[in-house]
Amino acid sequence: MVTPILLQDAVASLFEGINIALTPSILGWMLLGLTAGMVLGALPGIGSPVAMAIALPLTIPLPPEAAIILLVAIYSGAMYGGSVAAILLNAPGTESAAATTLDGYPMAKDGLAKNALAIATTSSALNGFLGAIILVILSPLLIEVVLAFGSPEYFLLAVLGISLITIVTDGSIVKGLVSGAFGLMISTIGVAIFSPTPRFSFGSLALYEGINFVAALIGMFAFAEMMKLAAQKTITDEAVELGGSIRAGIREVFKYPKSMVKALLIGIGIGMVPGSGATTSTFVAYAEEARSRIGGRFGEGDPRGIIAPEGANNPTVSGSLVPTLSFGIPGSGSTAVLLGGILMHGLQPGPVLFDEQLSFTYAIFVSLFLGNFAILAVGYTVIPYASRITDLDTNVIIPMVVVLSFAGAYTLADNWVDVLAVLVLGVYGFYMVRYNYSVIAFVLGIVLGPIAEENLFRSLSISGGSWSIFVNRPLSLMIVIAIFVVLFGPFLGPYVRQTIDRVGS
Repeated sequence: MVTPILLQDAVASLFEGINIALTPSILGWMLLGLTAGMVLGALPGIGSPVAMAIALPLTIPLPPEAAIILLVAIYSGAMYGGSVAAILLNAPGTESAAATTLDGYPMAKDGLAKNALAIATTSSALNGFLGAIILVILSPLLIEVVLAFGSPEYFLLAVLGISLITIVTDGSIVKGLVSGAFGLMISTIGVAIFSPTPRFSFGSLALYEGINFVAALIGMFAFAEMMKLAAQKTITDEAVELGGSIRAGIREVFKYPKSMVKALLIGIGIGMVPGSGATTSTFVAYAEEARSRIGGRFGEGDPRGIIAPEGANNPTVSGSLVPTLSFGIPGSGSTAVLLGGILMHGLQPGPVLFDEQLSFTYAIFVSLFLGNFAILAVGYTVIPYASRITDLDTNVIIPMVVVLSFAGAYTLADNWVDVLAVLVLGVYGFYMVRYNYSVIAFVLGIVLGPIAEENLFRSLSISGGSWSIFVNRPLSLMIVIAIFVVLFGPFLGPYVRQTIDRVGS
């Protein structure tokens, strides 16, 4: 139960957050981020992680409020923008838009491309708007939970996040663990947090401060993706013609309110689970809609086949902010880059963010709320010109992104080591994807490694070196149990089910 004093503080901070979000400069950065995200999200191979990674070093001179709101706006805009290429080209701009191709492209081929784009715009923006409202409503409860956490809980949460490698890995768990271990190793380069002893610096002064995690993110996402695109002559194939009606598409959305509500709940729920993301939520929403609507034209241009995934993608953004801002656990590449931006600007996810900078946190939520109105306005405006976005040549895209990646890495600390890190880790990331090693597992390792190390030392300092501090507190004990479930659940699950079946029979 939320205490009256806490609720009163939350309401006061909410109004302060509204004032911050409505500042003209903040609104300008939000609109810029949304537009950039929508355009880059519409280009297959770019997507939100790449767009955010490119923007990350460019936010250095900005105030923290403007920088983080810009990144969140790019994230949200790219979630919608991915549907443009999915519908017009059968080539999703983002992984989360893959489910939209199943009915969006067939509808476009039937001469109803404008209908499909309007359905995607309306369902994505409206449910994103509702998702932001739910986030604001739930935030007082979230604040109480976050403020109950101390160093032991944050160390264990970091371990839990790292253990989620077994979930986020597609295919071989061993490959996922190898990727995560390499990320952890990279995070330990440089002088130790509580000791002047350098680690893995090989006598080089340039490595004493370690590998900048922002440079690592730029390399793993932006540079590696450009290497993959280099084999293509154009960004994608020729688009279908823009036929149909925007108004008819808007009306289609309001014919299926139940589909919208289900997509909203699925998007927020899955978004809150670390290790999942918009790709999971959109396919779950699509599968649920197809399952419950037996006899529909799913796969042939059914409007509900667009409403379900697009209605789930932007609420996933709202849901994913919960573990990212509350506990510092990213659930996807996009939230990993966002977390990188938060840390880069000197902010600390968790109690500090929700206690000392609550108004800033609410400003992010309010900007997400306002941003979905902008998606409606901008989305409807650009629909008649949408196909032009996808005509860009890779000879334009690749050099531009590579130059921005290197320039952005150098501006982080005026250090050529960061530029070299982008190059080396970009090549490494390219081959990771090529040989089915998890990039997300690597990112979890490099981002959560320092958090785990710092809170481990703090916890042991508090307890005088006793490890019992991690199990003699109820909250920390619950997290320990969750870690064991995540690590051993996939292996023990089949045996448990067999035992239950035998007992039941």
